[in-house]
Amino acid sequence: MRRRGRGREHGGMTSQPIAPPRTARRATWRGRLIPAGLIALSLVPVVAGAARVSQLAGGGPVTAANARFFDSPAPVIVHIIGSTVFLLLGALQFAPELRRRAWHRRSGRLVAPAGLLSALSAAWMTLFYDLPSTVTGPGLSALRLVLAAAMAGGIVVAFAAIRRGDVRTHRAWMVRAYAIGLGAGTQVLTFLPWTLVAGTPSPVVHTLLMAAGWGINLAVAEIVIRRSPGPRARRADRPSAPTAAPLS
Repeated sequence: MRRRGRGREHGGMTSQPIAPPRTARRATWRGRLIPAGLIALSLVPVVAGAARVSQLAGGGPVTAANARFFDSPAPVIVHIIGSTVFLLLGALQFAPELRRRAWHRRSGRLVAPAGLLSALSAAWMTLFYDLPSTVTGPGLSALRLVLAAAMAGGIVVAFAAIRRGDVRTHRAWMVRAYAIGLGAGTQVLTFLPWTLVAGTPSPVVHTLLMAAGWGINLAVAEIVIRRSPGPRARRADRPSAPTAAPLS
């Protein structure tokens, strides 16, 4: 009689779970690290926004740098809430495990409107707030308006694409919109080295550092879009269903 292998029970079936391949485990960790990194980067504007709301609610000291928020608090509050929801929930949209569930579609119904509120309120504040001269370098207002329009337009294009079933276009434009919305997080990384070495930047340098933050995000977004396999590529990896025999 042939001896059964070690650990085999119930008709030769192993009782120990089979460990996933190393490449699968690596992909799982990568899929979790991406949204975690995005959330970490989002914490900078999210925490700053929460502090701003707390300041407005508590009637904090009014200075030349924040007087515009006290004079007209509604736009900045809408911007902070919209940006917070868009950045945090939007980061989770990058998790492959969640993209395959209904949660992705349901949370997307909050992410898209929140992103629109963030972009439109940013444009409103650029047009109607009296910004301090220290943060209004040459072309900065125009750059903000262009990017706010691009972010809002990208969300609208993405929504229209998913309505007609075009997942690839939907994903690409949501990635671009998220990259613009995350600019405040990356701008901390562009401002910090300069401030530590050279102190407070001039208006011209301020504009360049702001533009660098958005530029980095958009460059990374395009790399992600080009490297991401489309829906067809993923379907090609799956075994095809057997073809039904023709009726005679």
